Amino acid sequence: MILFLKFLLAHILGDFVFQPKKWVKNKEQIKIKSVKLYFHIGLHGLFLLLVLQFNLQKYWFAFLFIISTHFTVDVVKLYLQKKHTKRIWFFIDQILHLLLLVIATSFYVDFSLSTKNFITDQILLLTIFLLLVSFVSAIIIKIIITQWNPESKKENDESLAKAGRYIGILERLFVFTFVITNHWEAIGFLLAAKSVFRFGDLTSSKDRKLTEYILIGTLLSFGFGIFLGVLYLYVLKLLS
Repeated sequence: MILFLKFLLAHILGDFVFQPKKWVKNKEQIKIKSVKLYFHIGLHGLFLLLVLQFNLQKYWFAFLFIISTHFTVDVVKLYLQKKHTKRIWFFIDQILHLLLLVIATSFYVDFSLSTKNFITDQILLLTIFLLLVSFVSAIIIKIIITQWNPESKKENDESLAKAGRYIGILERLFVFTFVITNHWEAIGFLLAAKSVFRFGDLTSSKDRKLTEYILIGTLLSFGFGIFLGVLYLYVLKLLS
């Protein structure tokens, strides 16, 4: 694990901390002919040498493997990604890099992942409740409140696409986390913060139906987060 963390540190430094935006733009424009691409790979090599304390006599194969595969993945990404698929390719790129770091680590240490230790009752329970809090609750809340939909969307509505859905998911995840970690006071802070941000929009709209609609949605969202948090702790106690 220590060796993997060293590889991961070098990756984070090279891919995020010390990669300027102008390098990224230059690589996207010129692709494999970009000098910045080779600067980027060279910087990765330098950080790898630093974290490995220049011990290439022992780790030379991992060094060459990581550098060559990182270059290959980056080049493939540059040629396959389009303007509308950049977000997807960013995650694909990072997942591939992490998998390759795991492979490089396995050359030297036993880095096998055991599903027996990974898939436990507690992890399965937490996964189920996270899905309930995020996606299942969103569908249930939508079904409940659609009967009161005020249909007040304006032509020049500047709100982000699906912003309300993602805000709801995030707030329920926060509430769920606060409940299972016994930080109930943070729920009040979160509710107050949301109220402050929403107050201006509701005041300017002067739409009572819209205000009531948002209030019902918010209370349902917080209610589901609290209920599922308490239920999770209860079921977890039964399993232990």
